Amino acid sequence: MFGFDPMVIAIILLVAVATAGIAYGVLYSRIEADKKTTSRINRVKSAETETAKVKAARDRVQEVSKRRKSVQDSLKDLERKQAEKTKKIASTSLKVRLVQAGLSATPVHFYIISAVLGFVFFAIGFFGGAPPLVAVGIAFAAGFGLPRWILGFLIGRRQKKFLSEFPNALDVMVRSIRSGLPLNDALRLIAVDGQEPVRSEFRRVVESQQVGLSVPEGCQRMMLTMPLQEVNFFSIVITIQAQAGGNLSEALSNLSRVLRERKKMRAKVTALSMEAKASAAIIGILPFVVALLVYLTSPQYIMLLFTDPRGHLILGASAVWMSIGILVMRNMIQFDI
Repeated sequence: MFGFDPMVIAIILLVAVATAGIAYGVLYSRIEADKKTTSRINRVKSAETETAKVKAARDRVQEVSKRRKSVQDSLKDLERKQAEKTKKIASTSLKVRLVQAGLSATPVHFYIISAVLGFVFFAIGFFGGAPPLVAVGIAFAAGFGLPRWILGFLIGRRQKKFLSEFPNALDVMVRSIRSGLPLNDALRLIAVDGQEPVRSEFRRVVESQQVGLSVPEGCQRMMLTMPLQEVNFFSIVITIQAQAGGNLSEALSNLSRVLRERKKMRAKVTALSMEAKASAAIIGILPFVVALLVYLTSPQYIMLLFTDPRGHLILGASAVWMSIGILVMRNMIQFDI
């Protein structure tokens, strides 16, 4: 066994510590310089990275700004064109209204039917013992008002059917575009396999392309035969996608969802307003019911309104006030969605 002198061990440790201290003192400046150099290099790299990120973010912001400006310009142009089309639609001819109703009749046929109705009701009123002026009034109402009311009813019914099928057609277009079909083929698919009246309207869009119109122009022309806000939304989406680009399938999918939500909201508003409509109907028909009951119980009492000139004045004033009240109630229970 070898023995170790504690003094020798202590001297060795002191020499090692002293050597390490001297080496650290000599190399400290170089170590600190290396640390500062490394830190400076890292800061420069970080600054370059941040500069690149800021530049990339600035480029993205500029690109988004340019695209937003392009979309805003497109929307302003579309609003201007839509205002012109709204004025044109407001003064639509009888021929366009017949097309909107889905009828194949011409304006000449419509006028002939109106004249026949007027003549038939005039004959019924005249031979039924009505005064000539009353018979003429009945003929005018039947010949001028009744056909136009029926035409408006047919237009409204066709528009309701279109709104019911339009979201489904948009969903078919979305699936077709996502599967790789171009927009033209998706439109032709609806024009061939869609439900009426959506099929007829999309067929007109496809036929307009065959005569040289673009897809956005054909979709905008749909407003002439189907003047609905939903069709306006669809034409705006197609026009913006054609001018500014973007994901058309996603835009059409969002539009389909919005149209379904509008339909649900319209049904909800209709359900909530049924009480007000029933009240308005009861209030509007109540005077006529009371007059009929009074005539059945005391005819001599109420006949003064029809035989005395003062009664004629009262009836005229009552008709005016009743018309005003009915119009006010109609405006109160109608909601635009």
